[in-house]
Amino acid sequence: MTQPNTASIPVNGTGVDPKAMRVIWLLLVAAFVAILNETTMGIAIPHLNVDLGIPPELGQWMTSAFMLSMAVIIPVTGFLLQRFTTRQVFIAAMSLFSLGTLICLVAPGFTVLLTGRVVQALGTGIMMPLLMTTMMNVVPPRSRGRMMGRVGLVISLAPAIGPTLSGFILETLSWRWLFAIILPIALVSLGLGIRWMTNLGETRHMPIDVLSIVLSGVAFGSIVFGLSQLGTAGDAEAVAVGGMSPVALGGILLAFGLVMLALFVWCQIVLQRNDRALLDLRVMKSRNFTIAVIIMAVISMMMFGTLTLLPLYLQDVVGLDAMMSGVILLPGAVMMGLLGPFMGRIYDARGPRVLLVPGTVIVASALLFYSSVSQHTPWPVLMAVQTVMSVGMAMCFTPLFSASLGSLPRHLYSHGSATLNTLQQVGGATGVAILIGLYSGILHTGEAAGLSAAEAGAPGIRLAFLCAAGLALVPLTLSFFVRRPADSEEAEAPVAQPETN
Repeated sequence: MTQPNTASIPVNGTGVDPKAMRVIWLLLVAAFVAILNETTMGIAIPHLNVDLGIPPELGQWMTSAFMLSMAVIIPVTGFLLQRFTTRQVFIAAMSLFSLGTLICLVAPGFTVLLTGRVVQALGTGIMMPLLMTTMMNVVPPRSRGRMMGRVGLVISLAPAIGPTLSGFILETLSWRWLFAIILPIALVSLGLGIRWMTNLGETRHMPIDVLSIVLSGVAFGSIVFGLSQLGTAGDAEAVAVGGMSPVALGGILLAFGLVMLALFVWCQIVLQRNDRALLDLRVMKSRNFTIAVIIMAVISMMMFGTLTLLPLYLQDVVGLDAMMSGVILLPGAVMMGLLGPFMGRIYDARGPRVLLVPGTVIVASALLFYSSVSQHTPWPVLMAVQTVMSVGMAMCFTPLFSASLGSLPRHLYSHGSATLNTLQQVGGATGVAILIGLYSGILHTGEAAGLSAAEAGAPGIRLAFLCAAGLALVPLTLSFFVRRPADSEEAEAPVAQPETN
């Protein structure tokens, strides 16, 4: 067992040991590169649909499968972060991500490309809980909002800037360059990690429950795939399976997934009695943590659903090219990233509600506006609304990360970050499936009636965003109940320091 060094901490601006800060910065850079891929496919999907000869419902799995794979691997990280060292987990995560990027780069068709995206996602899914758990272990409570603002920068800016980067690349190059540009950066990050990464915290030997892994994968996979099938209700070309309509198949898969999820939860409750759970659900006993992760899951549904649906609307309905679609999303992406650390300082000084309440109001208002757009809505208006919505998102992420994990005892940090990231990714994948499904169903129905893509797609866009605006009422209401963790929950316990080997 590797024991942490709990000696006095050399003080800097954040009260964190300089060696630990180097690890944090390395994790931040690696996580940014990995998460950037999560939304690069949004604008690329129309190109892939044409180049690979696949329908929109299949193409959107470039995004959904990525998020779903993350949701499958993230619950395992609660175990991994206790069983293996920081260095081992980091190298494994970046190796998987680099391998997946290489597979995507050389993929001859859709199946291999999708496989590469899944391998990428496995590495990305490990990275975020590793970053957040490390942050909670080495940063004193008085500085967590400030530091979590940097995590918020990664989680918000990276996926938001993905469509913009993708748009610029696709305007002049092929979709393979999306991976050719990322691969060398990933390999450099891996090399730096091998050279500089040190171990933080302690490890302990514990068996892994294979049944829990199987139940987790089957449950989340069935739920998201079932939702995507339900979204093909209006597709006249949807292929029935075994004489069963896609809607019927989707309903069965969704119900089956919920049953498997219930079994997974029951299995974890039993295993956690002996501290053997793959995902320790005792984190949900904290009311503050539970409320915060529910808000995070719903906001992720809206964020990833919007970042996937908006490029389709801009290209298919408004008639803009991929580069212009990326330009429209760029100001919001930059604003969201720049505001992360600033929001962290406000959290440290004033607590979560001063940010969360107005932030959720802004997000709900932006989605409500999107529910009234048409093919004639001016693009500068769309850019302004997306920028305002991004500000609202920035006001939500930092207080949610800090207040949720800060409400847990130290020994549950890894399971708390795994739970938070799992629900975030499942929420995102569900949001993409629901919004794309609603849009695609109405689009196909309109086209079958003889309408153009723009005329048929506009009603679908409005309905999808109206549903998102309705969902936004959930975080808006719950934001009033999130509080700053009490001093007893954020005790100034000795923080883990890097080993000196």
